[in-house]
Amino acid sequence: MYDVIIVGGGPSGASAGRRAGMLGLNTLLLEKEDFPRYKPCGGGLSDHAISLLDFELPEEAIEWEITGAKVFFNGHMIEAHKDYRLSVLVSRDVFDNLLLEKARESGINVRTREKVIGCREMPDCVEVETEENTYLAKFVIIAEGAHGLLKTCVRPADTKEEYGICMVTEVPAEEKEIEERLGRAIELHFGVAGGGYGWIFPHKTYYSVGIGGVVKDLPHPKETMLEFLKANGFTGKYKLHGHKIPWGGIKRKVSDSRILLCGDAAGFVDSFSGEGLAYAIRSGQLAAEVLAGVCLEGGKIKDLKKYESLCQADFGTHLKYSLMFSRVMHRFPERTFKVFTSSEKMIDKYLEVVDFKMDYKDYLRWALLNFKLR
Repeated sequence: MYDVIIVGGGPSGASAGRRAGMLGLNTLLLEKEDFPRYKPCGGGLSDHAISLLDFELPEEAIEWEITGAKVFFNGHMIEAHKDYRLSVLVSRDVFDNLLLEKARESGINVRTREKVIGCREMPDCVEVETEENTYLAKFVIIAEGAHGLLKTCVRPADTKEEYGICMVTEVPAEEKEIEERLGRAIELHFGVAGGGYGWIFPHKTYYSVGIGGVVKDLPHPKETMLEFLKANGFTGKYKLHGHKIPWGGIKRKVSDSRILLCGDAAGFVDSFSGEGLAYAIRSGQLAAEVLAGVCLEGGKIKDLKKYESLCQADFGTHLKYSLMFSRVMHRFPERTFKVFTSSEKMIDKYLEVVDFKMDYKDYLRWALLNFKLR
């Protein structure tokens, strides 16, 4: 009988595992794949997300440092930079493997290449079934990402109005070429994908190129992606990868009497930027802390409800207003993105949201005031 079983070894599950191990919980982490593994993702890791780690991010894991952004809309481009680092670019196979190794260091039991196929809540424990074994735990953390189905034991599956779809690929390039094109900036292209944007991110040996948007407004993602690649000078044959991204800010049930959902499984993603790593890491940590309070400090099962309130206090309002901001921007794209890309100040201020120096609520208020002035 484990104190907790964690399903999923990505950033959320690994962060939960590390914190659980350090707090003294008897923990099993189950991951269906062998690490390191490929993960389709732009690889943007904000300095805020880095600040949540309880260890130093190794220099070799950092492929590029970002201080600003080039924002495109209807043939117009505007660029803004801060005089400090906003984020870094990492390859997710390297970063995720690092987090899983850090979880192992805390003394928990990690089993990779073991897929969970069922999760059944019982009166005094949870039964977790894999393709090889059956395990019992007092509690379970589901951190299997957006595609997993186990979260439906806590809440219904997302509807098409509650998630987006992304296409991403890697375009090989020399570091010098990438430096000349992007410098210390990322490229964001609005108006190319319904309800979302296209991106070009720098890495040491490749560009991460992708698009993301609302499912109903992006009916042909592959064709849209190929058009985006061609429009930006990428004419080779590239392997395209698709994945779902839940819209954050939608009120969802993320806990049951013995089960907690974390990261993408819980829907903790910025609805405007699509960024989810910071929320994955933090929600995993909070889940482990709540369970430690129950298992090790004499807490009661009903205390699991604290998890929802802690997530809400930490980042819930931010995600709620990211959804509101995204809906405003994409409902009136011609007007709003024209204003968004009309002055360096608009982008400069948004970079403070990326850096968590300002939340979406304050930025939306500030932006609406600027709209009125125009």
